[in-house]
Amino acid sequence: MTNTPPPGPFDSWLSDMDGVLVHEGAPVPGANKFIERLQEAEKRFLVLTNNSIYTPRDLHVRLKNSGLHVPLESIYTSALAMADFLKSQRPGGSAYVIGEAGLTTALHDIDYILTDYRPDYVVLGETRRYDFASITTAVRLIKDGARFVCTNPDATGPSQDGLLPATGAVAAMISKATGKEPYYVGKPNPVMMRHALRKLQAHSESTVMIGDRMDTDVLSGLEAGLHTVLVLSGVTNTMDEVEQYPFRPNHVTDSVADLIDWI
Repeated sequence: MTNTPPPGPFDSWLSDMDGVLVHEGAPVPGANKFIERLQEAEKRFLVLTNNSIYTPRDLHVRLKNSGLHVPLESIYTSALAMADFLKSQRPGGSAYVIGEAGLTTALHDIDYILTDYRPDYVVLGETRRYDFASITTAVRLIKDGARFVCTNPDATGPSQDGLLPATGAVAAMISKATGKEPYYVGKPNPVMMRHALRKLQAHSESTVMIGDRMDTDVLSGLEAGLHTVLVLSGVTNTMDEVEQYPFRPNHVTDSVADLIDWI
């Protein structure tokens, strides 16, 4: 484990949410002080999440209820990244959406039309209510020429009862039926990271990415040229797990509490 000070100072900070700031609905010890320190130091920061279910306002309230005061404008979801991507690719387009309010709201905000009639895209996001009818519609639309995009590749997601099948798992089923692979916008795609950097008006050389997963958080930070920190408070718990990957984070630490003195 590496706990030596980073080569900073860093002007901007990106942090994953689940497993870094909160774990199963409870704040990670020290996370509140970490957020407070960022604000006191007037550092630019964003809390990132691949979860597209909730709007930033929803997450702001949920984090507040957990004791974390993260400003609304400091939350960036894969749904917002999807909206930024689609707006840059095909402004004023249309989409058939499988997802929740976080995704549909983000697309409405860029003036996208949500329809099942010859949409430009089939957009797959996170939901707790995947159903066979909507998946069948998605398959038929993609077969008819709609472009297939997904908010994130995570195959499973956490819940209080254990793992749940997530976007990546459902995407695999649609891909098998259509022969079409989706384009994933969320982590580890550096597209999401670049959108986040632009939102902060930040430079990669002076930005840190903090996460609890090697295959999404650390990889996305690495590919976007950021300084990466892995915390062992979420999905990844041991150095043995880190050693299984061909790439490494710049630093590994127990939790964000260890990073407060870095700011």
